[in-house]
Amino acid sequence: MWILEQLARLLDRPLFPWKNVLVGFSLGQFVLENLLLARQYKVLKQTKAPKVLEGEVTQKVYDQSQAYGRAKAKYTFFSGLYGQIQNIAFVYGDVLPKLWGASGLLLARYLPGRFQGEITQTLVFLFGFNLLTTFLSLPTSYYQTFVLEEKFGFNKQTLKLWVTDMLKGQMLGIVLGAPIISAVLKIIQKTGNSFFYYLWLFVIFLQVFAITIYPIVILPLFNKLSPLEAGTIKTGVENLAKKLQFPLTDLHVIDGSKRSAHSNAYFYGLPWKKHIVIYDTLLEKSEPEEVVAVLSHELGHWKLNHTTKLFGIAQFHMFYIFALFSVFINNKSLYQSFGFISEQPIMIGFLLFSDALAPLDNVVKLLMNILSRKFEFEADAFAQGLGFSNELAASLLKLQIQNLSTMEADWMYASYHFSHPILTERLAALGWKGGNVTGLKAEDSDKPVKAADREL
Repeated sequence: MWILEQLARLLDRPLFPWKNVLVGFSLGQFVLENLLLARQYKVLKQTKAPKVLEGEVTQKVYDQSQAYGRAKAKYTFFSGLYGQIQNIAFVYGDVLPKLWGASGLLLARYLPGRFQGEITQTLVFLFGFNLLTTFLSLPTSYYQTFVLEEKFGFNKQTLKLWVTDMLKGQMLGIVLGAPIISAVLKIIQKTGNSFFYYLWLFVIFLQVFAITIYPIVILPLFNKLSPLEAGTIKTGVENLAKKLQFPLTDLHVIDGSKRSAHSNAYFYGLPWKKHIVIYDTLLEKSEPEEVVAVLSHELGHWKLNHTTKLFGIAQFHMFYIFALFSVFINNKSLYQSFGFISEQPIMIGFLLFSDALAPLDNVVKLLMNILSRKFEFEADAFAQGLGFSNELAASLLKLQIQNLSTMEADWMYASYHFSHPILTERLAALGWKGGNVTGLKAEDSDKPVKAADREL
């Protein structure tokens, strides 16, 4: 606590240029990421596939993959630039104090005094802030879904489903977010400078609660789960789970194809009760033994305690964030720099603190990516030890081709952005020597299946 108190005194200085510092952090991150993107773009302009993939990838598929990668890189640059313009406008246009003041005026006009106060005003503020940012994000979100992904054959959403999902997300945010935010603010108000201990414990409880209600309340709002039909895949996965003593409760198929051609498989649940979910697109595009190989990799993460280790790291990360926030929460110069002269709203402090934390978070992101890539190699080796080396290699290759995923990457760009090793590194680690193991037909190259954000 002494260190935190000294840090608080050091940072809370009159006339400290917090606005310029935070905007500088944001611009610095934007410049860094786009310098790395420029390096990656040079790789995406190459016209010849990596030698290890020449026997598997046709020139047509490689050209499509490179074009898709360049299109995503351009989107990343322009959406990032759009975000920077918004951020600067928000900061120097004093959007936060104006929106906070408008929230207070709205409450004063329409609600009795007993319903007013910082918690109620924060909820109204966040509702307005969320509406504003959602509205501003519509152009880039629409372009990504209905132009970029549509062009390369990945989008399966209708405009109606896109809008419906957005509205459901907003309603879910209000129904679940309002009581959670209220509880967080009440904890901070009641526990003083040591609030981060209690807030940390409360968030851990929320995580366990979310894991419990997710399949019952949240998932059915967006997707339909069906039991996996009896057959080779179900038998193979159940036998694998039994062999590894994985506490499998249910095997489900999710209708991911109604939104996109994304393909994935994952598990969730409490330590003693796990559920495995397989995307219907993965079942459609893979052989049964390849699906089992994919799940052997995922179960490898569980058996090697990767999920437990990452959960522990996440809890430590969350604790130090809350502890650092206790330094900023009473920083008068921070609030005053952003137009909050007579008030120090807790939520405003957290939003500004998040911006101040950006450089440190980038370092954490880099370190976590390094660790994640290490875990991926270990999970691949685990699947290989179970005898799924060729099947996993085949699945990785299929997903690479069907997804039009980036075939090669600049090492600096990959180190900063990629949580998974690139395909050539994984194939080398699996000892794959080539030999056209994918079995893809020529016409399949026109029907790509894009992998989800959480790939194998």
